[in-house]
Amino acid sequence: MSAFLSELFSLKGQTAVVTGASSGIGRRMARAIALAGAETICVARRQAVLNQLVSEITEAGGIAKPLACDLSALTEFDGFAADIKRVFGTPTILVNAAGVNFREPADRISLATWNATLHLNLSVPFFLGRALLSGMTEKKGGSIINIASLQSFRAFTNGIAYGASKGGVAQLTRAMAEAWSRHGVRTNAIAPGFFPTELTQPIFGDPALARKHADATAIGRNGELSDLDGTTVFLAAPGSAYITGQILAVDGGYLAK
Repeated sequence: MSAFLSELFSLKGQTAVVTGASSGIGRRMARAIALAGAETICVARRQAVLNQLVSEITEAGGIAKPLACDLSALTEFDGFAADIKRVFGTPTILVNAAGVNFREPADRISLATWNATLHLNLSVPFFLGRALLSGMTEKKGGSIINIASLQSFRAFTNGIAYGASKGGVAQLTRAMAEAWSRHGVRTNAIAPGFFPTELTQPIFGDPALARKHADATAIGRNGELSDLDGTTVFLAAPGSAYITGQILAVDGGYLAK
């Protein structure tokens, strides 16, 4: 890599926290950030799966460490952030990829599943970002990447709770950017199209439905997890220093049609 490109897109010397790192989009984003040079703290519930990811990243030349935590039950964010700083150092990158989608019809949504969806998908990104903010400002800057959705912009069947949470993530991203960018901490979001993950297994397990969504894109195919690598590194890196409050759709043109 030339010195010019390295200055724009290298994450060397930075520390990143990636939630939801045990599978799917979060796992891929953790890998991309680690291989771009950041020491990456991989956060999720499943210790064994995290250990496997860390081994894969290490073998590929990156630096990563596992941190098992059930974010769906987390309510004390300042203490959690303090523990991260004490054990791993001060993060300058946060990827909020942990999420849940119960895919319930409107008449079956319970208050419990509604609250669980909004807590993990919407509350955790804000409160964790706020808890890590002071460390980022001490380091003279940081980047927060939220995970929005196609459902931030349009409705899908059985998606009321999930769609409400992801619509909230889009506005939360703009509001976090407005509040914190002047302090050097940028916030943006990626809105993925359809990618093969644990959350989307009901779609990819149905070839006809998967083909329907592929045909709805401008490119003509569903996403591959590697399609997220460039956008992830770009939004975390100095090359996007003047970009904040944006929701970037990585969807093959799904929303363009």
